Amino acid sequence: MMDAGIEDNSNHNFSCYDVRVTDAAQNGDTFVYVIKSQQISSDTEYRVEREFEDFEWLHHCLLTQEGVTGLHGIIFPPLPAKPGTFLSNSEAKTKKKIESLAMVDDWQMYCRALEEYLHLVTAHPVLVKNPAVHSFLKHRELPIKTKVKKGIFNKLTQAVEELRKEHHKDIDDFFQNERDSNLTLTAFTKAAVEKFLEIVLTEQKIAIACGHFSTALHLGIGQDDDPADYAFAKMCLKLSEVLDTVKKNFEKVAENDLNTLGFNLELHSRFQDAEKEMLFRRTCKLVDVETANKNLGQAKPHKKAAMEDIKKAADKEFDEISGMAKVEIQRYHRERVRAFQKALIELSDSQLQTARECCVELKQQLAEFKQLCAE
Repeated sequence: MMDAGIEDNSNHNFSCYDVRVTDAAQNGDTFVYVIKSQQISSDTEYRVEREFEDFEWLHHCLLTQEGVTGLHGIIFPPLPAKPGTFLSNSEAKTKKKIESLAMVDDWQMYCRALEEYLHLVTAHPVLVKNPAVHSFLKHRELPIKTKVKKGIFNKLTQAVEELRKEHHKDIDDFFQNERDSNLTLTAFTKAAVEKFLEIVLTEQKIAIACGHFSTALHLGIGQDDDPADYAFAKMCLKLSEVLDTVKKNFEKVAENDLNTLGFNLELHSRFQDAEKEMLFRRTCKLVDVETANKNLGQAKPHKKAAMEDIKKAADKEFDEISGMAKVEIQRYHRERVRAFQKALIELSDSQLQTARECCVELKQQLAEFKQLCAE
């Protein structure tokens, strides 16, 4: 059964904090991020400096907090990967494409991703209650941090567990359908992210080519006093200005793509991985329940009572996780649709504004070009 308190939580999707990651500065081998935050109900603004390891500590605190009913049923907001960490071939390929987009500052983009992570955490009705969130945003010095273990043994253990349990048949059609849908959409979304970045990269290459052509025309102007050469030079100069306008237009178009739909697609891809992790945690609990039922059926009389207690505890935990998971999945789909709609609207508005500005400049340059031809 779904807890009534859990149902109420699903109706509150607003953040009680206004959070901004305003700057990133290199400090030796690490980067320090400046975070400014203010509670909606207060006029006090807090300013703290955090390294990526501090974000990992916060995420670890959210994953391991105690006393939260159905914690493992939460779809935790995905933390962006640490810059420079090992990635799979497809992820590395995608990251390389992003980094090659010179018109967008990499750290500005990464600060925005961290800022979005904090927005998602502070807007979550359960996670925002964790004391670690308030310490992270308000206190200059964090409590003593527990080292987050990320050894290869843990990764191998998790991989083996996934191979054993990821195809385990679910007893609830709702969750089985969600697992099947997640598996399909995760692959499609990752492919969409890569293809979209290829489009952005192509737009930038066109901008670079226009820039080279514009420079070549400008540098190719001679110093002859011949009237014909002088007229040709003026036309080359004007054409160079036109190509420079086209170059700036393609740069802006690519930047708009990356800052709106590109950003949303990448976040959505990470969110699908987060949902997959939640569904896997629930599947593990389902296996525990089935194991407890099996052990109870095979238990000897003097162990029946102990096995019955284990079964009841497993059933209770599984029901709590399932109740939270259903609310989270509904919330996840609702919020992702809303975010995708917003990204498409922002993309349309920004590209329309860019096209209008380019059109005004090109019209003016066309009129000037016609005037040159008439002279």
